[in-house]
Amino acid sequence: MAARAKSLTERDRKPLTAAAHIWSMPANDVRAFADALGRLGYDAQSLLDAAGLRDADLTDPDTRISCEAIGAMLSGAQRTRFTPNLGLELARLTPMGTNPLLDYLVVTSDTVGSGVHQLARYLRLIGNPVVLDVHDEHDDDIRVEMANGAAPFSVEYVAALMVLHLRAETDGRFAVTSINFQHTPDDAAAFGRILGCAVRPASSWNGLKVPRDAWHLPLRRRDPVLRQVLESHAESIFARLPVRTGLALAVQRALTARVAGGDTSVNALANELAMSGRTLQRRLTAEGVSYRDLLDEARKEAAGRYLAESTLAICEVAYLVGYSEPAPFHRAFKRWYGMTPEVFRHRERGGVA
Repeated sequence: MAARAKSLTERDRKPLTAAAHIWSMPANDVRAFADALGRLGYDAQSLLDAAGLRDADLTDPDTRISCEAIGAMLSGAQRTRFTPNLGLELARLTPMGTNPLLDYLVVTSDTVGSGVHQLARYLRLIGNPVVLDVHDEHDDDIRVEMANGAAPFSVEYVAALMVLHLRAETDGRFAVTSINFQHTPDDAAAFGRILGCAVRPASSWNGLKVPRDAWHLPLRRRDPVLRQVLESHAESIFARLPVRTGLALAVQRALTARVAGGDTSVNALANELAMSGRTLQRRLTAEGVSYRDLLDEARKEAAGRYLAESTLAICEVAYLVGYSEPAPFHRAFKRWYGMTPEVFRHRERGGVA
């Protein structure tokens, strides 16, 4: 491999922080990466296989893929054939609508600025590790900063995706003054040439500087009625998202994906998060929560969702969320919701039996 080709495979091979160990992406995002790698001429299936990912892993919208698996896929591509600025290249091949709710929350906004505020607020819906913070107190430009801690690849990908998609949604009029990176991209000149702006590596911050006139550009698909509907849906999802952070948040997400028929043992979750069961429980205790509490919350959420949205019998729901007998499930459900499963289902369906 050429020296420059170490940008992803070595730059992102540094010792993982706790946040990096627990970060994950929705399966459809990883599928978009795989599709884009295929369009770049890679054997996407071989890369998925080498990363231990199956097609079934990428077709379930509720599945989340670990950062280790994603890193293995991307590093495998770079070892096969180095592509400079891989984050930028994947962004160029990521179509609008890859994340339908998030994407259309942005493009139905009135202006670029309101769309970026939407993105900053709702990015958590897909669990993206990049956190956006808008600073408009500067005289000339708006600063859209990306909080420290995200991997260089994630920063490059999100920055490029924002510029490219907002450019398309303003019929080519949107442009930024500069993109600032705390790291040094593989080819900063090419990065800037493609995105039409200055690229400032080794900066004190990550993010975009947006001119005020560009910030106020109208978006071509602005639609206040549709946006209001989407916001209502997004807020309802927010209300169900775990409020926890750190390792507890990662465990809660993993349990949500596993609770219906998967292995919810502490050792299985610990293995997924690359640590021992004892270490997992010790770190959760340090965060003020127990594994039992998190499993109980996951079962509660899943049971309520199945009863409200599916036609499964109550005994089937009980089995799906980990109860082999109806009686313990009924006792747990009354503790969770203050009513029986029968009353809950009746109420959630508008009184229809």
